[in-house]
Amino acid sequence: MATQGNWSEKPVVIVTGASRGIGLAVVTILLEELDARIVGIVRSTNSSLDHLLEKHTDSLVLIYGDVTEPETSKRAVASALERFGSLDSLILNAAVFTPHGTVSSIPVDSIEHPQDTWRHVFDVNVFSLIHTIKTSLPHLKSSRRGGRIVFVSSGSSLKGWHGVGPYSASKAAVNSLARTLAKEEENLVVVAVQPGVVDTDMQGQVRRSSGMTPDDVQTFRDMHSEGKLVQPSDTGYVISSLALAANKELSGQYLNWDGEECQPYKR
Repeated sequence: MATQGNWSEKPVVIVTGASRGIGLAVVTILLEELDARIVGIVRSTNSSLDHLLEKHTDSLVLIYGDVTEPETSKRAVASALERFGSLDSLILNAAVFTPHGTVSSIPVDSIEHPQDTWRHVFDVNVFSLIHTIKTSLPHLKSSRRGGRIVFVSSGSSLKGWHGVGPYSASKAAVNSLARTLAKEEENLVVVAVQPGVVDTDMQGQVRRSSGMTPDDVQTFRDMHSEGKLVQPSDTGYVISSLALAANKELSGQYLNWDGEECQPYKR
């Protein structure tokens, strides 16, 4: 991994969507391999997360709440400052993949089924990130390590898939947000990372999707059956390393986790 500098204090990182998949892998790596302190934002717990909390009582804090609520981000930042005394990095990983359907068939809003709407996807995948960023910025800018923000993006942000409009559009917005923030906050390092096709619950949703075309779904089923999915721990290590040590010249870029620019941040 690229050098982290010589500060004696352990880095402090807020991780959203920390309970499973890439988020859980990132939290595990930061705690057990990269010697960081973590505030994780989660909606629920599980045995893996409980085990980490028992094992790392001095280095892990969990904030339970809805990431779309500004108060959740405020509690996370307050906990980082009260428990660890600083905030150095954000890893913005929380996201939803569904609903699936055509642009015209998915409602913008719905009182009866709010989670099946465009608005819900953007609330989670875009607006929740802005809540966390706005609350964190003053503290990231005062980090002695140099503040960093890592957006977990997606290859879907660059490619149109039938039936995945809300997710793809929201991740494209994430890329633009990273570029803009890098220009506005020149003392920070801000990157968006394409994590690959990762073996997570989200990929299970893809393989069961009725909103995508059968050919597209079969493509992902074949990748799964042929063992071609990326492991969360592999892409998670790159994301974690970037959060601690991404070089300034990367700021504003959309990075492939396995691309040339990320090679120094791999195991």
